[in-house]
Amino acid sequence: MDPRAGVLVLVCLTAFCSGEFVKFIDCGSTSGKVATVDIHPCDSQPCQLHKGDSYTVNVTFSSVVESPTSQAVVHGIIAGVPVPFTIPEEDGCKSGIQCPIQKQQTYHYQATLPVKAEYPSIKLTVEWELRDNNNNDLFCIKFPVQLV
Repeated sequence: MDPRAGVLVLVCLTAFCSGEFVKFIDCGSTSGKVATVDIHPCDSQPCQLHKGDSYTVNVTFSSVVESPTSQAVVHGIIAGVPVPFTIPEEDGCKSGIQCPIQKQQTYHYQATLPVKAEYPSIKLTVEWELRDNNNNDLFCIKFPVQLV
């Protein structure tokens, strides 16, 4: 097999297996800029999150500031009211980011979003922030999901 064909097959399989990028709204990223967001597994939009399962949230962003720390804050927006979502690891420096965060560098944040069985079956918007040491948003994104 031609090595170029093998590389093409690998790229196609990687894109197929990783799912599609999630459509998101930037909700106030002041210390960084988001490039992509993807949730695994998520085959359609809004992502259908099954109660009792966990999902991987990946955000690729670049920072415009230096920060020794980063802290994730997650809310579900239900009828306009932000409801805190607990995630297993709030420390962004333990979620794929090597700290200290440097200016003009690209980072790949990865976190787990557990969907508790007791959550109601509803459509909502997830607001996910990663804050720097000054409590400014390295990123703030919103994306729709449906809990099933």
